[in-house]
Amino acid sequence: MGANINSITENYRERIQRLALFDTLYKLENKNTKDNSNNPIDFFGLGLLTLLFFFENMLIRNKKTGVRELAQFLFDMNKGEIDLDYVGFEKVARTIVEAFRPPTGKRNAKTFYNWETRQMESVQYSILKTDKADLITNTQYYILDEQGLELIFATKEYFNEFQLSINQLVLRKQLEKGEFSSALRQIDEMRLDVQNLQDRMIRIKHEVTRNIVSNETYERYKNIIEDVNMRLQRENEEFDELQAFVKETKEKIGNELLDDKDRKTYELIVEIDRELDEVHYEHRLLLKDSIVLKTTALQSAQEALYYIGIDSFNFNQEITSRLFASPLPLNAARRLIEPFLYLERFKAWSPITVFSEQRIESGDKQENSKDFLGISEDEEIKLEISIQGENYKKIAELLLIAMKENKEITLKEFVGFIKENGQQRYLDHRTFYDFWILLHQKSPIAIEEYEKDEELLLSKALRLFINRGSIICVEETEDILKVTDRFTIKNMRLRLEAKQNGL
Repeated sequence: MGANINSITENYRERIQRLALFDTLYKLENKNTKDNSNNPIDFFGLGLLTLLFFFENMLIRNKKTGVRELAQFLFDMNKGEIDLDYVGFEKVARTIVEAFRPPTGKRNAKTFYNWETRQMESVQYSILKTDKADLITNTQYYILDEQGLELIFATKEYFNEFQLSINQLVLRKQLEKGEFSSALRQIDEMRLDVQNLQDRMIRIKHEVTRNIVSNETYERYKNIIEDVNMRLQRENEEFDELQAFVKETKEKIGNELLDDKDRKTYELIVEIDRELDEVHYEHRLLLKDSIVLKTTALQSAQEALYYIGIDSFNFNQEITSRLFASPLPLNAARRLIEPFLYLERFKAWSPITVFSEQRIESGDKQENSKDFLGISEDEEIKLEISIQGENYKKIAELLLIAMKENKEITLKEFVGFIKENGQQRYLDHRTFYDFWILLHQKSPIAIEEYEKDEELLLSKALRLFINRGSIICVEETEDILKVTDRFTIKNMRLRLEAKQNGL
């Protein structure tokens, strides 16, 4: 048997659209511009460097990238390879930006013959899109559009749909090898992947409500959404495994802090845990949106398709006129109107049901409870202590990072550190203030007493200080801190001391 023609030409338009993304680079390659030494300028390579430049700035969340910033990057990158000054590189940067985003405002387009539909078609794509603008300096900033990200990912030889899954695998390998700095960068790339998936979900939602006009279209979008939902579920499971691995690594490193190198490694793994938790949270919201899209949007589209069929059906023309305009035989008339008649209803009772199986109840008349089994009061208290202990441990981890090499810190300084590092959520919860009040009440605290006892409320938190000192002293100061609109607390000074004789 020969090859199936339909299988070969399937999705021909999508494949052409992916190939068309490279057209802008080849158009740049065909430019005959030369530098001051009359040598041709490598516009193809500079175009690829431009894409990587905008991608790198997206990773570090720098949104102020325009022609001047690109020109400065190319000028610094050059180092004498191309005989151009800064003004020359600014012209080159403007030429590249105009190629990726035409000044006419229209998208780049490619016309082709579609062998699947047997007609001429056109695909549009956008590599760069405008972002914010500085009206004072009259500067326009740009970021990579969706197709620009696809072009970047295409240079790595894998599809954009599986980018997040691949980055998860790479992150796992980096964590296993202890490459924590590279792991942080990998998490930044995963954040961009999640944002890209969010944009795609919004576009699919709009397309579902706008384009479903037939059962074939409905089935196609249904399969797309089910594939996305299934992939998001697999990625969510991988996120759970990654977070469990990171927490296990963090606890292992936290118990073996011997020198400055270990402390820096611990700070990196804490930051990885925080960044990964944020990306996982955004991904969980995306998974929730996909489930909602699968259940509500598709159902609404199916109902809309049903009512479109009802609106297009003219009862008077199709049934009434057909029935009375040309007299039909009785059997034919019955068959014509039968789909619009109610089904026949018949109720009856047979004496044989007396001999059917009867329900037999026990004689004790004891009611069987269908409620879930509850936990005992002691187990509930232990669970609450465990959860609160984990919360205190997270606060203690931040406290160690804020103290660095110092032996003491004030609550005011710690609150400032938390606000500067974007951890405001800790200050909005009562647990933060309970932690400091407990430390003050129990001061001075001998850490050795908490080191081996797992059931004590502060044991998990205080165990982190074992390599910094033996005694924790917390004293109140005169000033009062208004941390948030809801919480006010007296300032305190925490000091780590060595154990003295007699204590």
